[in-house]
Amino acid sequence: MEKIQTQNRFIEKIKHEKRGDPVKTIGLVVKNDERARKKADALEAWLAARGVRVVRRESAPASRDLSLEAEVRAPSGLFCVLVLGGDGTFLSAVGWIGGQEIPLLGVKFGEVGFLAEITEENLFSAVEAVLEGRFSIERRMRLQAQVRRNGKTVVRQTVLNDVVVNKGALARLAHMKTFVNERYLTTFSADGLILATPTGSTAYSLAAGGPIIHPAVPAMIMTPICPFTLTNRPLIIPDTACIKIQLAKKAAHVMLTFDGQAGVEIREGDDIIVKKAPRPVAMIALAGQHYYDLLKNKLRWSGGRA
Repeated sequence: MEKIQTQNRFIEKIKHEKRGDPVKTIGLVVKNDERARKKADALEAWLAARGVRVVRRESAPASRDLSLEAEVRAPSGLFCVLVLGGDGTFLSAVGWIGGQEIPLLGVKFGEVGFLAEITEENLFSAVEAVLEGRFSIERRMRLQAQVRRNGKTVVRQTVLNDVVVNKGALARLAHMKTFVNERYLTTFSADGLILATPTGSTAYSLAAGGPIIHPAVPAMIMTPICPFTLTNRPLIIPDTACIKIQLAKKAAHVMLTFDGQAGVEIREGDDIIVKKAPRPVAMIALAGQHYYDLLKNKLRWSGGRA
């Protein structure tokens, strides 16, 4: 029901704009790549010829400079955001829109990504379909993470894919005391720990041996990275849970990263708290696009059509 209501809001918005109300303004997030920039130039000219304004941005590089100060966000009132690049560029765009309900559409370049709906060759026909309202909305869960130090929140971030506790290249095993809903679960002794959404289940968590979960499933995944104890296995928990992690024993060179886009060093005594974010991401889905087809293509599963 929530998905249908959200989709109806966007369709009503389109109807208003077709009656000659405000001119559409579209966000364009572009990978720092010559091929993507050239395609973005062509798309921008194509949109301008149709009376559509464009707010353009290059995908932000990964950074360790995190604070609670407000970052530069997408202007409110964008009709949608088009993302030209890979999954990293898409995650950068998600950070740019923040908590705003602005639908996103990813255009993949080169390797198939899990977050991009369309290929470069179908760009203009896909954008035309979006401008005409021929799309649906899929809502993807996000995680909200914060680091508390000496009773104060020093970092707060929202992610679409995952939050990762990871030791440095030369550091010893990280010992992570883990609680679920304030109840002690276990102490993971591992190279790190991934907390992922269903959307993020096909990213770093999958590479670390975690399960694939359909984006519509209300769950979170805890996946240890190279655990010292082989009985520490990936765990699927409800999306209503609140996870707290504390570094046990003396810790150094341990990083906390957010969607692989930004990171901060954490210390012994810090509390890392992760739970479902209040606002999901709205992703544009076009006719003929199916999650399982993308999954088979990306993972190169064999087998013909039924």
